[in-house]
Amino acid sequence: MATYHGNVTSMAQSGPDAAGAPVIRTIGLSDLHRALQRGWEDFKAVPSHAIILCIIYPVLGLMLARAVHGYSVLPLLFPLAAGFALLGPFAALGLYEMSRRRERGEPASAWDALEVVRSPSFGAMLGLGVLLLALFVTWVATAQAIYIAAFGYAGATGASDFAERVLTTPQGWWLIVVGCGVGFLFALAALCISVVSFPLMLDRHAGAGDAMVTSLRAVARNPVPMAAWGLIVAVLLVAGSLPAFLGLAVVIPLLGHATWHLYRETIEPELNPQPLPPRAHRERKPAADFPANLFPWRRKDSA
Repeated sequence: MATYHGNVTSMAQSGPDAAGAPVIRTIGLSDLHRALQRGWEDFKAVPSHAIILCIIYPVLGLMLARAVHGYSVLPLLFPLAAGFALLGPFAALGLYEMSRRRERGEPASAWDALEVVRSPSFGAMLGLGVLLLALFVTWVATAQAIYIAAFGYAGATGASDFAERVLTTPQGWWLIVVGCGVGFLFALAALCISVVSFPLMLDRHAGAGDAMVTSLRAVARNPVPMAAWGLIVAVLLVAGSLPAFLGLAVVIPLLGHATWHLYRETIEPELNPQPLPPRAHRERKPAADFPANLFPWRRKDSA
């Protein structure tokens, strides 16, 4: 089991912490490096499983690149690719589960990762995931509005025409500056509310509201390291997107595992974690009894 180090903030120094909220550590850039290193170790330990969990990313990327031949979605190619980062914290739930299991010395396979759906806080995770999806949809709609404001409704005739518009005209440079600025604000919002939210819900079964508040507190206490983490995520996602998005099959699991370890670096472990109540035993029923299984009260009556 890994041992995590950091400067622990005293519980007496913070009202929310003293009230039982998660205790937030003050971290540095070395902690980011340690999180990435441990994330890479997790990826090497279960590489095939991580790639299977994240194959949706290169598949979506290839489909998106193929759609460019229609030219109608060409202006949204970059916003859609960049917007995947907004959904990443939710999409990496299985990766968090694998890192958590490896940390405890338990099996960590693709099937084990699916156990995350049985978490008591899975409903809260879905709720926050819906919020991130709404943020993604809003970002894509905003990006389209910015493009229309710059070039109107006339579509590009091809990839070369689109590149010429964007890179050689004043409207294109305005589009780049404004689009990147607005995109930064969306990414900042997603980072602030989700940087430790999903691992916290998985680890402590917290509610979505408490998890988001803890994430905001973590960013407020560690603004420079969290800004650096956001930059690292952006750079790695861009690097993974360059070879036809196939690099995301490595980048996404790496970031997913590293996010779990970043959570461990940022949040002080519970002193007295409350054990979960045992799950009710589900009786296995023979396939031959399938019709009768639909009407259990009739079996009781006949008995």
